[in-house]
Amino acid sequence: MEEIKSNKPDPYQALRYREFNVFLLLRFAMVFAWSMQFIVIEWEVYSLTKNPLSLGIIGLMEIIPAVSMSLFAGHIVDQREKKSLLVKCILGFSVISFGLFLLTWPKVIGGWSTYLILYSIYALVFFGGIVRSFMGPTIFSLLSLIIPKKVYPNAATWSSSVWQIGAVMGPALAGFSINWIGVHWSMCLVFGFSILSLVALSQISQKPIVNPKMGESIKDSLMEGLTFVFKNKIVLGALSLDMIAVLFGGAVALLPVFAQDILKVGSEGFGILRAAPAVGAFITMLVSAYVPLYENAGKKLLIAIFVFGLSIILFGLSTYFWLSVFALFLSGLADGISVVIRQTILQLKTPDHMRGRVGAVNSIFVGSSNELGAFESGATAKLMGAVTSVVFGGSITLLTVVFTALKSPTFRNLDLKKDMDDHHKLE
Repeated sequence: MEEIKSNKPDPYQALRYREFNVFLLLRFAMVFAWSMQFIVIEWEVYSLTKNPLSLGIIGLMEIIPAVSMSLFAGHIVDQREKKSLLVKCILGFSVISFGLFLLTWPKVIGGWSTYLILYSIYALVFFGGIVRSFMGPTIFSLLSLIIPKKVYPNAATWSSSVWQIGAVMGPALAGFSINWIGVHWSMCLVFGFSILSLVALSQISQKPIVNPKMGESIKDSLMEGLTFVFKNKIVLGALSLDMIAVLFGGAVALLPVFAQDILKVGSEGFGILRAAPAVGAFITMLVSAYVPLYENAGKKLLIAIFVFGLSIILFGLSTYFWLSVFALFLSGLADGISVVIRQTILQLKTPDHMRGRVGAVNSIFVGSSNELGAFESGATAKLMGAVTSVVFGGSITLLTVVFTALKSPTFRNLDLKKDMDDHHKLE
């Protein structure tokens, strides 16, 4: 499509490419399905055990393969055609979601013991972690092959926003669907969204492999990726900050406990609590498309994560349902800003031939920290109670932001305007 030139920033620049719109549908459907599945299973497992530690074990079962396989997955992604690899990932997820659908069907599991059901769920979550280790870097790499480099910043904003919307709307619908149609048919919806993502992917053409070092040894490939991330202070700082926020500020992992035992609002109230961050994320998407976040990106990222930490503390201390809803709304708003800025940094700073490996490191730092955060929240809730666990996590987040702001003036003063201008000059 021929691009319309204008001196004014075009908030819909990336949306003028057909395959990018298909990519957004694909990404939303996949993130929506994955996050919805996680919450449905959390609810089912807690209902079976009434033990907050069991919620943490779900996260642990996914993070073990996700972290251990991620770097190898990044190497494979940089060596393979991205669309075909993503087809395999989505098919793998579909098989897992269908398996969980069967495990929540009374006609199938009638007579099964609670422990057999529980361990079967854990096993499927474990295999899901393997699939996830490949899916994250594959999607990250595919994005850069769909649109020109000069559109990367705008595409990163839309892609990050859609990811954020899917990540909070999936759990929100999970809360309501558990109340309306039960756990079993909620899992059927998850399976349906995975099929939708597969259909969307069929509308994207195969892309060339841009890695100039085809056949490079796994050792050399992984060392190159790790060296790039750990020597680039901006990339490392963005990943580390978000990891700490997600790892210690993961209050949402304990929402079944708060909904059932503290606020006593049942599955319908649980759905509202899960929907609250979605509203904040949706506002972020609308605003960031019109008000770019690349100027003074360092300060904005630090402020966003600081506000996120405060909102988590407020949620932990609240005994009023609507105050808890507001706190979660605020966390979604702040987290959305953080995600958009981080993804913009990664898209602008990562060389094309290393996107798979950098995407893999991103999955370890941020994506997998969701599950590790769930384990941390479950474990600390078991040791010190749910409220203390959430307040503790929010406090660690605040301390990390203050430490980073004081000790890293380079990151604090980060401004992506020059990178944006350089990309706009590309023909």
